[in-house]
Amino acid sequence: MKPKRSVKEGPARIGLFGGTFNPIHMGHLRAASEVAEGFKLKRVFFIPSSLPPHKELRDIAPSENRFEMTRLAVKRTPMFTVSNVEIARSGISYTIDTVKYFKKSLSGRDELFLIMGMDAFLEVDTWKSYREIFERVPVIVMERPSVDRQPHQRKNYLIEFIRQTISDMYQFGENEQMYYHHTLQPIFHYPVSLLDISGTKIRACLHQGKSIRFLVPESVENYIYKQGLYV
Repeated sequence: MKPKRSVKEGPARIGLFGGTFNPIHMGHLRAASEVAEGFKLKRVFFIPSSLPPHKELRDIAPSENRFEMTRLAVKRTPMFTVSNVEIARSGISYTIDTVKYFKKSLSGRDELFLIMGMDAFLEVDTWKSYREIFERVPVIVMERPSVDRQPHQRKNYLIEFIRQTISDMYQFGENEQMYYHHTLQPIFHYPVSLLDISGTKIRACLHQGKSIRFLVPESVENYIYKQGLYV
């Protein structure tokens, strides 16, 4: 789905939330909702990948199924939209190409934010043209609370990774949840609610014949059973 804007609309804050969504679940939706509220985002685009470069393809549902599940999951939430930009592009899905697409397609007055989880962020140095991402768009790194690290430990670990991998010129912002740079885009560290839900867990439940109710929206659950996915 190509983003559409009315000429009468003013500038907006817009989030780009990509992923395999295999399948999309309540953890994705809750985290995106918290980020949208915290950053006053007018819209969040959920962007299912076509061929994710860092995932095993063996247990990934076809892209058209993952797109439809995502569409069903977000259709009752006005601020959420699903985009087929990576699926329509086909081939391996590279984040930098998606960022360029949205920068070109949306109003130049709009403010884009790239949303990703901590696990994905800590692999960003393996992505195509990853440094260019930080030249083009602010990044929101979502992190769920962890019993393994205290908040100050997580903060120190993150800034060490940022300085070693992206630029050693990044500094703490005033609220210590934002890292700023004199030429590159800011990186925001944003805690979200801990929901023990993952695509891996959902697929395992389906393989074992267990219920996935309340792990995914009801519409997604019904679609999975109807299509016979992950069994």
